[in-house]
Amino acid sequence: MSFPSWIEQLGLRLLRKVEPETAHALALRALHLRLAPLPGPVASPRLACRLAGLDLPNPVGLAAGFDKNAQALGPLLRAGFGFVEVGAATPRPQWGNARPRLFRLSAERAVINRFGFNNDGARAIAARLARPRPSGVVGLNLGANKNSPDRAADFAAVLSACGPFVDFATINVSSPNTEALRDLQGPAALSALLARVIAARDALPRPIPLFLKIAPDLAPGEIETIAGTALAHRLDGIVATNTTVARPGLTGPLAAQKGGLSGPPLAALARATLATLYRAVGGRLPIIAVGGIDSGAEAYARIRAGASAIQLYTALSYHGLSLAAHIARDLDARLARDGVARLADAVGQDAAGAGAGTVF
Repeated sequence: MSFPSWIEQLGLRLLRKVEPETAHALALRALHLRLAPLPGPVASPRLACRLAGLDLPNPVGLAAGFDKNAQALGPLLRAGFGFVEVGAATPRPQWGNARPRLFRLSAERAVINRFGFNNDGARAIAARLARPRPSGVVGLNLGANKNSPDRAADFAAVLSACGPFVDFATINVSSPNTEALRDLQGPAALSALLARVIAARDALPRPIPLFLKIAPDLAPGEIETIAGTALAHRLDGIVATNTTVARPGLTGPLAAQKGGLSGPPLAALARATLATLYRAVGGRLPIIAVGGIDSGAEAYARIRAGASAIQLYTALSYHGLSLAAHIARDLDARLARDGVARLADAVGQDAAGAGAGTVF
């Protein structure tokens, strides 16, 4: 029996009356109480895809940040997603920035956050990741402690602790809420960082794919340099993008809040980054598109623009967890409509120079 949509809509209305960060904690609790749609992963022969060697039932993922501490993995793996990413995790627990640090922009269906990598720390998160869970692809977003003297060592330490219990890891050098973290996107710093993290990955009992998450506020030349560095180090993929420090089109009082903006106002920046990145990697690396995706139409547009998979987060707070399954089914219908037998055949079809093919 399907989950009644009216219950989800009522829950969303009630949560919007609560302070945003408290509402998010309640939403995680509701998952454990099965007060959310949990249809299982949406699957079809058209949607099935391979991402950096990982077999996914569909390309719709959950972005990092929703379940920072791996507290709701069981329900989330049954919520329709093709894969789930938890974190970001840092070596030591940290509170993050002072509250309030999460702000709703309801008119724009957007969010500004300045969490600052608040999490329970790698040891606690690793213990939760090690517990039995439903089948499904699970990744971890790697972070660094705010006051760390060696952030490359932090990323490596989190991977060493948690890597045995996940299927992929994402190196997050693009959060705007940890001072100077984005400086690690520079070529020399990034190259040194990747060497450290790759060494930690290669020492795992079961080496896993490594992705790099980049900011949407980079100039085209910076994106091309990052792509070259990623290719040189043989990374397995790039996540584009994190939140933005820009305020495109925002005029309300919350626009002045510091932090990263996500939701539809981010979409144009994320699309532009994806387009530049796809041209730069030339089909040699898969791209996971994130930022302002809130419909099957937008998800399909990102795939045709060069993404091999997509991730959701902010849209879930406005549309509900059922959005994941809805987008996956919509994608399946669009592929069928266009006579596309498998999702991989749609990747990059609208990009300039499409037809070069992809090698993953």
